[in-house]
Amino acid sequence: MNHPPVATAQPTRIGLVAATAAGRRHARTLADAWPHARVVTADTVADALRAAWAGYDAVVAFLATGAVVRILAPLLGDKRTDPAVVVVDEAARHAIALLGGHAGGGNDLAGRVGALLDADPVVSTATDAAGLPGLDTLGWPVEGAVAAVSRAILDGEPVTLVADATWPLPALPDNVRPAEPPAPAGTAGASGPPASCGVSASDGPSAPGRASGSAGAPGGGGGYRLLVTDRVVPIDDRTAVLRPPSLVVGVGASRGVPADEVRDLLARVLAEAGLSPASVRHLASADIKADEAGIRAGADALGVPLVTYPAAELAAVDVPHPSEVVRAAVGTPSVAEAAALLGGGAELLVPKTVTAMATVAVARHAPRGRLAIVGLGPGAADLRTARAVTELRRAAVVVGLDQYVDQVRDLLRPGTRVLASGLGAEEERARAAVAEATAGHAVALVGSGDAGVYAMASPALEYADGRVDVVGVPGVTAALAAGALLGAPLGHDHAYVSLSDLHTAWEVIARRVAAAAEGDFVALLYNPRSRARDWQLGAALEVFAAHRPPQTPVGVVRNASRPGERVHLATLATLDAALVDMYSVVVVGSSQTRIVAGRMVTPRGYRWRP
Repeated sequence: MNHPPVATAQPTRIGLVAATAAGRRHARTLADAWPHARVVTADTVADALRAAWAGYDAVVAFLATGAVVRILAPLLGDKRTDPAVVVVDEAARHAIALLGGHAGGGNDLAGRVGALLDADPVVSTATDAAGLPGLDTLGWPVEGAVAAVSRAILDGEPVTLVADATWPLPALPDNVRPAEPPAPAGTAGASGPPASCGVSASDGPSAPGRASGSAGAPGGGGGYRLLVTDRVVPIDDRTAVLRPPSLVVGVGASRGVPADEVRDLLARVLAEAGLSPASVRHLASADIKADEAGIRAGADALGVPLVTYPAAELAAVDVPHPSEVVRAAVGTPSVAEAAALLGGGAELLVPKTVTAMATVAVARHAPRGRLAIVGLGPGAADLRTARAVTELRRAAVVVGLDQYVDQVRDLLRPGTRVLASGLGAEEERARAAVAEATAGHAVALVGSGDAGVYAMASPALEYADGRVDVVGVPGVTAALAAGALLGAPLGHDHAYVSLSDLHTAWEVIARRVAAAAEGDFVALLYNPRSRARDWQLGAALEVFAAHRPPQTPVGVVRNASRPGERVHLATLATLDAALVDMYSVVVVGSSQTRIVAGRMVTPRGYRWRP
């Protein structure tokens, strides 16, 4: 089956323009670090800047801001297509996002320039300065009075949120409030009036996407509105519309179908149904149509991928209008309707519509919640990954142990709902995070270190099903933080063992400790000792002592990268277990581990080679 391509970060072509020797040095620093960046030269600096504007996706200009403004002002077109521009001063003290802050990625580029040149990024975009998500940064098409509604959100004016369903939007501030549920009424079909949008109940003012009401109704007493809908709706100067990726269009066609026939049919079907082309997630068809130029042209016209399925998979879908003629030709009684419905949680809005050589059907797919499982690292802010920060700011709901949530509260957007609990509630946190994501929200489940290492990823993924998109965000583990503080104890094979018998019987733990000892692995002992479990560490060290010499190095790191950090070096013969608690990681060296200049070192082991 051909799935939609996975989104990956593509390197943006960046043109670098400088006028002075210092500027050229700074530009060379960026060019050396970024393979996709080029220094642009011409007869004059102004010509070089114009060439960079015309030939690159983004421009970094090592010039005075006023000069850049004067040169580029006549070239300005549309913020959605103009390149981003970042201006850096002569001393590289500031990286100013001058143009294309949101749409062009200028704000992000200013941050990356600042990181390389040790310059302060200067971002003046209002939503960024206020810690709010820009409506044009959510990854969905947005239409209507975007600037006016964004300003209303910033100014704290009431904005009514009206959504067809619960979508995984980021947190929105308290002045963005769900519409009141409409009075019960009959259900209208896809081609009914726009005012008949489906609704979902809201559980509170800070639950983005859980709005209810009619996307076509006035709502909010004539104030500002933010609609989330795939329907074509009336838009005034106080209404912005986010287009969620809810629609899948199934397409079947005879061999050699003209591209114009497919494009015209797609446009007509969507228009007659009152559905926005901007909400089409992808076109879908049978595998044997994957190379059909006319269908591919239809996908290109909408700017979406083409997804294809085997005939047997399509044949398993129950459709209202099967065809034995199609079955005989393709191996499935339906292509368009079946392909539109595949993927689960779909409702057929437009049954198959046929022209001479093409067939189209449209289905609306239920929103999928988003669960980001985020490792926060060992504790220090500078050991927290940029991706973790991005996911925390992308979330509308954050779930975690109270002390871990407290580490990142300053990163959360206004309106973020926080579900924090104390020690020993791992299962409850996992279930709560999955339940929120299954309901359609954007959720971040946080844990220390890496969330997949003795943390929240495994219990959460035991409960998450196919209705939830899962994003894993790796983090620096306690073991890695401890290893860096001790020296290089992990230079060769190593094993992780938790000594906590709360979830694993001690007999099982003992066998694993013995296997690590007999295999001569460097061993990292998690959850080594607590007030209630004060004998397991001693028992484990006795097992290691039976297989390794008494002078084998042992390192204990407590509160790695956090206040109260402590590093202690000992040996199997001298370690005092009383120094160890649940905030500690114990690293037991292998038979090859040595102390070199006060640091634990496990040789990589190349010396055996001739």
